Amino acid sequence: MKTPKAEVVTMLDALPDNSSFEDIQYHLYVLEKINRGLERAAIEGAIPHEKAKIYLAKWLAA
Repeated sequence: MKTPKAEVVTMLDALPDNSSFEDIQYHLYVLEKINRGLERAAIEGAIPHEKAKIYLAKWLAA
């Protein structure tokens, strides 16, 4: 697993050179949300994709 610093370096390398501070902040925000979601899924578990499709089909069919 990468360190937070390594993740930020990778993210910055992927952004265009003309990225603004706001662009960088937004990407940091998204990166943090993704990491929190993955951590929460690892701790609490997640619903398998097939089960989620069945569950959502009830809502989408209406």
